[in-house]
Amino acid sequence: MPFSVRIEAAMTRAITRCQTRAAPRRLASALEYSVSPGGARIRPTILLGVASACGEDRTEISDAAATALELIHCGSLVHDDLPCFDDADTRRGKPSVHRAYSQPLAVLAGDSLIILAFEELARVAEIDPMRSAKLVLALAQHTGMPGGICAGQGWESETEINLEAYHSAKTAALFVAATKMGAIAGGQEPGPWAELGERIGAAFQIADDLRDTLYDAETLGKPVGQDDLNGRPNAVAAFGVQGAVSKLKDSLSGAIASIPSCPGEAMLAQMVQRYAEKLAPIAPPKRAAVQRASIPRIVPGE
Repeated sequence: MPFSVRIEAAMTRAITRCQTRAAPRRLASALEYSVSPGGARIRPTILLGVASACGEDRTEISDAAATALELIHCGSLVHDDLPCFDDADTRRGKPSVHRAYSQPLAVLAGDSLIILAFEELARVAEIDPMRSAKLVLALAQHTGMPGGICAGQGWESETEINLEAYHSAKTAALFVAATKMGAIAGGQEPGPWAELGERIGAAFQIADDLRDTLYDAETLGKPVGQDDLNGRPNAVAAFGVQGAVSKLKDSLSGAIASIPSCPGEAMLAQMVQRYAEKLAPIAPPKRAAVQRASIPRIVPGE
């Protein structure tokens, strides 16, 4: 079964559990709104790719891990869009959750998705308690402090920002979670898989910085220029467009080289290569007159 089908089916099952008669109707609706449409589902796809490459033996565990990771990602986007952070009116081409449902319901929706993520991992404890516990620990470490996505938001409140640490926490953290959790779900040790996640995460952060600088809101389906507006560090501001593109290419090349030896190593390398091709040059965006070869393709809705 294709990874995309597995992910959507598992996400639907998780959200459906929240759609009971006893649940507050508007909050239940906000949860479903928050996770659909699903965008590229990049993180859970990478997780399933690693699990498969490691010799996945229990798809229920892998599906729960992928769902939990995507729920955390979706919950973080709901919170990111709030007025106290990015104050974004749109996400994935539609009104952000706080615009569609109100700020209180957006806060509760984001919180509920995060809690639901750990519930998904707890549910597979009856299949393999040790894997379940390791998955919970890995996801928690890359969600909270000191190096998870919460820390990434926290860096934005500092007077001096370490760009490497900021990007590592803000974006790379969930990619590292994807590779490590994939290894755990596949019955392997997670440590050797951290570098792959770090390199993929670095590439996607640079790509995100490029699109925030170069693309328009219509193309991306969300506000642009947010880094400049909020005074956040940005790879384009630090290294220029060509410098950022060079670092992007280096990160992607390093990602493929860092894949640990495993039964599905070739398959996984092909998957990473496909993501690299999605960052290939396309026609110039509306916001900047730059050379065609200098612009990476960045898929909206990630």
